[in-house]
Amino acid sequence: MSSQDRDARSSALAANREVNATTNQSPAEGLVQGLGLTSATTLVMGSMIGSGIFIVSADIARTVDSPALLLGAWLVTAFMTIIGALSYGELAAMMPRAGGQYVYLREGLGPLWGFLYGWTLFLVIQTGTIAAVAVAFGKFLGVFYPAISAKTWIWHVAHVPPFHWGPMVLGDMDVGLSTQNLVAILLVVALSVINIFGLRTGALIQNIFTVAKISALAGLVTLGVFLGRNATALAANFNGNFWRNAGLSALHPLQVGASGPVLLVGTLTILAVAQTGSLFSADAWNNVTFTAGEVRNPSRNLPLSLALGTGVVLLLYMLCNLIYLQVLPLDGVAAGTTILERGIKHATEDRVGTAVMQQMLGPRGGSLMAFAILLSAFGCNNGLILSGARVYYAMAKDGLFFRKVAKLHPTYRTPAASLMVQMVWTCILCISGSYSQLLDYIVFAVLVFYILTIGALFVLRVKRPNAERPYRAIGYPVLPAMYIVMALFIDVVLLRYKPQFTWPGLIIVVLGIPVYFVWSRRSSVVAAD
Repeated sequence: MSSQDRDARSSALAANREVNATTNQSPAEGLVQGLGLTSATTLVMGSMIGSGIFIVSADIARTVDSPALLLGAWLVTAFMTIIGALSYGELAAMMPRAGGQYVYLREGLGPLWGFLYGWTLFLVIQTGTIAAVAVAFGKFLGVFYPAISAKTWIWHVAHVPPFHWGPMVLGDMDVGLSTQNLVAILLVVALSVINIFGLRTGALIQNIFTVAKISALAGLVTLGVFLGRNATALAANFNGNFWRNAGLSALHPLQVGASGPVLLVGTLTILAVAQTGSLFSADAWNNVTFTAGEVRNPSRNLPLSLALGTGVVLLLYMLCNLIYLQVLPLDGVAAGTTILERGIKHATEDRVGTAVMQQMLGPRGGSLMAFAILLSAFGCNNGLILSGARVYYAMAKDGLFFRKVAKLHPTYRTPAASLMVQMVWTCILCISGSYSQLLDYIVFAVLVFYILTIGALFVLRVKRPNAERPYRAIGYPVLPAMYIVMALFIDVVLLRYKPQFTWPGLIIVVLGIPVYFVWSRRSSVVAAD
């Protein structure tokens, strides 16, 4: 490539970014600033709370084998998430534009890094999460309507058998349309269409369902305090057993990869491995930054919403896990015939929240939990669909995605084309049955992008020392540096001990590099014309 071509490409991308910035900051010409502090905060909370808090504690308990470390894993998640939110607050207040994290990476580290994040977000992170949450909605709707099931096929294309590729096990999935993923597709289509009809419509749905979800979590905690204290669980988890296996010198068995040898590792290492569940369950707090161009008084409301939203949700997550330990023993046996015999580790299908509610209230507790998860899934997906489309819109404004995605609906001023593109790809993932594996593979990459974004905070402090910063990250530079160190440690541990969750994510990211040069070349050609 000649130097003239490179200069032309750089000029085109820079021109696109300038237009993007101007448009995002001009509500009369672009997006409507319709999100206040309440709506921004419910978007943070609603995007975070899905079904994970009711499920992943079983896998964490099996990994750490200690009541103290179960809570410790969630404490690490809470500490890292709040530091991340406080750090993102500075970037959000400094650059309140549609696209959020994509913009921070673009401005701090360069357009390639922004594109790689948007590429991975579209292919897997956002759309895969939407698909998984939608299928969870169908799964728990099946509690009330048994005809809705993953085994009730409308159109079964094929079963892809499992096959090994290096440390990974791929395949082992059914492709086709079942009644369960049909419900998932209908949910995704409905919410995508609803969000076309104005930002305030989507925000109203988000506010209602987030209040319902927070109330459900608070209700679980309240019931646990007054009805949940179980003598068997308290004796097993607290009476001299709380700190079991929790010392820094303790050794924990850990299988390497999908079928590798079992090694003994230290407590810090096992806590890092456990973060694949807890960190992912507390993820998506950054989605509010995607909608920054539509937040009123963003310099104040974005940092506040990040701090308030993450703080409330993580406090509830900690309290829920404390209740789990008061209601059920950590240990159990997979063949147990009662809820107490199975414990937290072997709760049926890992549904710890359901087991806790059934232990407290009997069979009706399972129905109440299924209803709570339906609320969580519906509200979570609304937030994910609303916010994710803003990233692809920002990319298209930069000439790094389909050009039509950069257009807003002429009446409602929403990124309608972006919502539709996101909807179509998500529905394909639902039918393919691959979304679950893709999400397992991408946890590592998600953390890498968090590291890079907080790294961009340091870069921008140097590159743009005089830029207006209505809010400055609390604890800078110590707390952001601590986040980077902790996240790097987790990523290194995952690379070493869980390669099946790391290398696929890296491959997806790297595949975006040639795609970036194709898109940017197209952008420079269009600009030249």
